[in-house]
Formats: sequence, structure tokens, C-alpha cells
Amino acid sequence: MIALFLEADLIVQFVLFVLVGMSVACWVIIINKAMLLRSAARQSKEFLDLFWASRRLDQVYEQAGNFSQSPIASVFKSGYVELHKLTTGGDTKGQMDLGGIDNLTRSLRRASSVELTALERLVPVLATTGSTAPFIGLFGTVWGILRAFQKIGETGSASIQVVGPDIAHALIATAVGLAAAIPAVIAYNYFVTRIKVLASEMENFSSDFLNIVKRHFR
Repeated sequence: MIALFLEADLIVQFVLFVLVGMSVACWVIIINKAMLLRSAARQSKEFLDLFWASRRLDQVYEQAGNFSQSPIASVFKSGYVELHKLTTGGDTKGQMDLGGIDNLTRSLRRASSVELTALERLVPVLATTGSTAPFIGLFGTVWGILRAFQKIGETGSASIQVVGPDIAHALIATAVGLAAAIPAVIAYNYFVTRIKVLASEMENFSSDFLNIVKRHFR
């Protein structure tokens, strides 16, 4: 493999270098994102257990900092801060008008959007790699085939000794392109599914939190 890379012409070497760089970047993203989503799912479950087992929101807020990787905990903190602003200076068991509920709803929605954006960060890179790497490899393949035909024209011979090296360079470009694209596509689909689950859990929690507030204050 190293010999094929060193013997290839400058264009094929550049294609291989780009593909290897994309593959390395994707694996870094895959490892980091897998760890992040795993922690987010685990801490979200632990936070929800804490939330439903507690009787006071202020007690949950005090412990929410222990779940820094949980997007649901972040949504709760944003909602609790907004709720505290709306009830500061008044009777916390009094009534909350419709404007206060709307403000709380917007705060929860905004926090969910921020957390969803953070979860999706760098995931599109995997999709880009999965869709473009095979074509970049195909470009290297086409270039290698062109060089093989040029040598046939120059030498008048189609022997394997003449065209073999360029065809090998062409095929290795395709192989590296596929090696970069396949893990990226698999990881992208997996991460999108996991993120959708967390997004659904954030939406469900926001609805439950609003229902609790409405029952208590209205």
C-alpha cells in the first residue's frame, strides 16, 4: 500500500491524501460523538429519575449541575430560571397569566433548540464524507485509467507491465474512498437516530414541565 502511494503520480497522491484526511477526521468525530451521546443518554435517564422522584423543583435545580452532559437537565435549568423570574417577588402559589406561560414555553423551546444544535454539531461532516468520498476516489480512478491509456498510446503495448501500475493506483483510490465513506454513512445514520430520540425526550419533558407549572400556578 505504501509502495503504491509513493509510486503514484501527484494527482493520485493528492486524492489519497485528501481521502485519508477525511477518514481520520470522521473517525475522530465518530469516537467523540459516540461518547457524547452515550453520556447524554445515561445522564438524561438519571436526571429524569431524579426529577420524578423529587417533590420540589428547587431541589432538582440544585442537583441539575451534576448532569452537565444531559440535554434534558439543561432544558430544565433554563425553564426553572425563567419560572423563577416570573414568580420572584410574588406568591409562588398564586396565579400565572397566559403571558408568563408563553414566556416559559419559549424559554424551554429555545433551550431545546440550543441543545439539539450542540448534539448535531459536526454530524453533517459525516454525511458530507459519505456522499463525496466515493466520488473523490472515483476521480482518482478515472485519472489512473487515463494515464494507463496514455501509456498504451505512447508504447503501443497493452501488457500488464505497462498499464498495471496505473490501474493499481486507480483501484486503490476507489478502495480508500469507499473505506472513508462506508463508516461515515453508518455512523451518520446511527447518530441521527440517537439524536432524534433525545430530541423527542426533550420535547416530552418540556410538555410535562409545562403541565406541572400550569397545574401548580393556575
